[in-house]
Amino acid sequence: MTISRLTLQNFRNYPQLRLDVAPGFIVLSGENGAGKTNILEAVSLLSPGRGLRRAAMRDMAFEGGAGDFAVAAQLDDVQLGTGTSAEHPERRKTRINGAAVPTNDLAQWLSILWLTPAMDRLFMEGASGRRNFLDRLVTALEPDHARNCARYDAARRERNRLLADEYMPDSEWLDALDGQLARFGSAVAEARFRISEALNNTLATTDDGLFASAKLNLNDDALRSEEMLQDALRASRQADRAAGRTLKGPHRADLTVFHGTKDQAAEKCSTGEQKALLFSIILAHADLIAEQRGNRPILLLDEVAAHLDPRRRAALFGKLSEKGGQVWLTGTEPGLFEDVPKDALHLRVVEASVTKR
Repeated sequence: MTISRLTLQNFRNYPQLRLDVAPGFIVLSGENGAGKTNILEAVSLLSPGRGLRRAAMRDMAFEGGAGDFAVAAQLDDVQLGTGTSAEHPERRKTRINGAAVPTNDLAQWLSILWLTPAMDRLFMEGASGRRNFLDRLVTALEPDHARNCARYDAARRERNRLLADEYMPDSEWLDALDGQLARFGSAVAEARFRISEALNNTLATTDDGLFASAKLNLNDDALRSEEMLQDALRASRQADRAAGRTLKGPHRADLTVFHGTKDQAAEKCSTGEQKALLFSIILAHADLIAEQRGNRPILLLDEVAAHLDPRRRAALFGKLSEKGGQVWLTGTEPGLFEDVPKDALHLRVVEASVTKR
């Protein structure tokens, strides 16, 4: 799972960019605002979802352009492309080898994981961010998960619309929608539990003391069963109608992360410990992907080196080098990357211009 060429057209602050890269470390250094994270965001769009910033599509278009953008990547013998048109700046389209496909199909070709400074707030903010985080981890291992999430959300929106109608809709109609919700919802919930359990097993066997030991827990075990979820939806129709939304289902689930050594919830840990827990999860997940899919995922690590002491920084680079795969790193100071392998590609980013160091 490596990119050999990345091409941007009218993306963020890049009217045009082409990068020829290789497996291993790709280090992007430069001042704040130069466009380093924009490159990582472009790579993240080669997976389902809205990328590492979760931004609106129209916000990704070059400010001086026509309102559209394109991101393309060449793999060994496959070309992936995604972007928007000036006529439909919010509608993302995706192509694989020139053929139009659903964006969720990107997960069949690439697994991409990332860590960004914004994720430092993951354990302190609302449950939706943690669900999105977990769903990205699941999709990287089980590409069909993104499609099941989309189908579940579509059925839930239709159910909410019916329940909001002035007259109570036909019960057979609601039964059919509840059946769809239960089918796709139980698949979503089961996949989340399956990957959480696999991650916990990997975390338990790979704790090397480099970062905090993490343990994951989900709070909606009872609704993994399709039959139980359908019964719960049928029983809550009146309450859902009064609330104007569906109150039960995997869209209400929350992920709790614990510091294994301290047996303490992540939100009660220090900022440094929360960062370490995230590192543990991402590194363990990368190992799990390699084991189950046979290839290392692409890792996007935005400004992570600056938050590590020299010992942990060197240990992290050594561990990543030993594991292999393609790792994209950003930082303001080239000196932060003295311990990356000698064959790493070092790129200097200055006002949307990218050159080799």
